Amino acid sequence: MTVTYKPTWTSLKVNLVPRWLDEGKFGIYTHWGVYSVPACGPNGSWYPHNMYIEGTEQYKYHVEHYGDPSKFGYKDFIPMFKAEKFDPDEWAELFARAGAKFAGPVVEHHDGFSMWDSEVNEWNAARMGPERDVVGELEKAIRKRGMKFMVAFHHAENWWFFPHITGFDTSDPRYSGLYGKVHDVDGGPEVWRDWYKQEKPDEEFLQNWKAKIVEVVDKYKPDLMWFDFGLQFVREKYRKEAIAYYLNKAVEWNRQVGVVFKRPGLPPGVGIEDLELGRMGTLTYHNWITDTDIAVGGRWSYIHGIEYKSTTAIVHNLIDNVSKNGYLLLNVGPKADGEIPKPARERLLELGRWLEVNGEAIYGTTAWVIHGEGPTEMRAEGSFSESEELQYDANDKRFTVKDTDRESALYAFCLGWPGESKEVTIRALRLLYRSDISSVEMLGADENLDWALTEDGLKVRTPSRKPCEHACTFKILMD
Repeated sequence: MTVTYKPTWTSLKVNLVPRWLDEGKFGIYTHWGVYSVPACGPNGSWYPHNMYIEGTEQYKYHVEHYGDPSKFGYKDFIPMFKAEKFDPDEWAELFARAGAKFAGPVVEHHDGFSMWDSEVNEWNAARMGPERDVVGELEKAIRKRGMKFMVAFHHAENWWFFPHITGFDTSDPRYSGLYGKVHDVDGGPEVWRDWYKQEKPDEEFLQNWKAKIVEVVDKYKPDLMWFDFGLQFVREKYRKEAIAYYLNKAVEWNRQVGVVFKRPGLPPGVGIEDLELGRMGTLTYHNWITDTDIAVGGRWSYIHGIEYKSTTAIVHNLIDNVSKNGYLLLNVGPKADGEIPKPARERLLELGRWLEVNGEAIYGTTAWVIHGEGPTEMRAEGSFSESEELQYDANDKRFTVKDTDRESALYAFCLGWPGESKEVTIRALRLLYRSDISSVEMLGADENLDWALTEDGLKVRTPSRKPCEHACTFKILMD
């Protein structure tokens, strides 16, 4: 293997943002696994932990539907995870029609169950449950449709995830490959607060953590490797070695790849920062990405009674991110049988129809010198700031720009419909010179628009019909 990158932070600090990611902006990934069987929230992917914690909503649900967890443990869901309706081509086709430029699965969540055909971990989807190489099948289907392939790793937290309580199967050494070795910790978010007091993972766990990454890299050659919270708990030696291995393999493949992480998992410049369920409040001068859920409240995997976001909210999230130098990774949670729920499908197809009209203002663009204007302001930013519900309207605007051999354009999104034949004033465009502008149009509307650059801003009259739902886009052609 060609060795271009050494396992040192200095060598790995290369600020790699693959060109395909900067141009594509939007991707889709899936939380789907054994935890999809009980399908109980609030966070479905944390059911494996909470089902063992008396007093939680998921413990109560488990006792009512499956019995005491000392009798029916998490491992007992595996035979029920059959994936009868899983069709990787159907998934990939849906993601492509939604306008995604990259896609892929959570290859292993905190629960220790690998979704690929693994020689490292006997607890995997090819040997039990579906008895299919889910990752391999999706990789082929996604690439066949011209999308880049990503993988998401959550397995760093497996060491603490399951409560190793006497009397539960989590404390049985026969199942340590799934649940992790027994040690003195109940698992869960409290670990993050008291990290320095906890028993750190042993060398066997750390080597296994790295071996899983190496196996996925070798078998599936992912274009993007995404890490969840918990990466900071892995010994630095193994973090450096895993990332160096991936980047050196990419040199061998002659591919542009990216690494995505959540603070404080990696030093600045070693990867692209991810904001879970959050956004930046203003334009940034570094690239970043949001991972958010198609469901309200961040349910991640499919759960009974799930409530979905509106397509408008998803469109606005995408526009806002891109205008601030960010990207969007949208999660979809399929049912245990592999079916993508109808409401999720509907939203993805609606998003795709919006991008058919407005995609040129998203794909291949860059943020402008100002991200936007309007009365609706974010009061919180960063990870988990999405809980602040924002209702944008036509007075809220966002900007992107694009230069090609054919033309130069500045795009101004209105996050709502101003009305037919109404005058819109875009104040930020006072920065322009009159001679900068050659014409103004609206994407999806075949009409010449009246416009004038004044001291108040660019005044434009909207077309006589609304070209699309959710948001509309003025295209300002520049000389």
